[in-house]
Amino acid sequence: MGDAVDQILAQWAHERPDLDCSPMGVVGRISQLQREVFLAQRATFARHGLDVPSFDVLAALRRAGPPYQLTPTALMRTALVTSGAITQRLDRLEEKGLITRERSEADGRAVVVTLTEAGRAALDATLPDHLETERRLLAGLSGDDLDALAGLLRRLLIALGRVPS
Repeated sequence: MGDAVDQILAQWAHERPDLDCSPMGVVGRISQLQREVFLAQRATFARHGLDVPSFDVLAALRRAGPPYQLTPTALMRTALVTSGAITQRLDRLEEKGLITRERSEADGRAVVVTLTEAGRAALDATLPDHLETERRLLAGLSGDDLDALAGLLRRLLIALGRVPS
């Protein structure tokens, strides 16, 4: 049994047999999966009063460990967004009382973003539901398949230069 991408590839093979359209088989499926993941995450986070960008910021702060602080620049690097985008995210989270922004005690010119108790509670309540959503999305694959897929995706991201700085 094939999927929609198989149909697209068959159509291109018929219309343009002179071209190797096989990259569409990978990229097309990644694009379709990206949409499925986005919709599932959006629904999961909405149940907890969050959205994907808010979850990303709260999760980065939580992963940082006590005292759950990062600079806006570190958050910007983690989220791979512009300074304007991170500022908007931080504004929304601060309005909700999930983070605070204060001048650094070590360097009065720098700002640190701190996860509040309410922010930690929101993240900790959302995380199990988020993980269950991801498990559900991946349920069609065996453990060995998941390991192989994770390895291939890792190799691709590294080849594209997506490595921690």
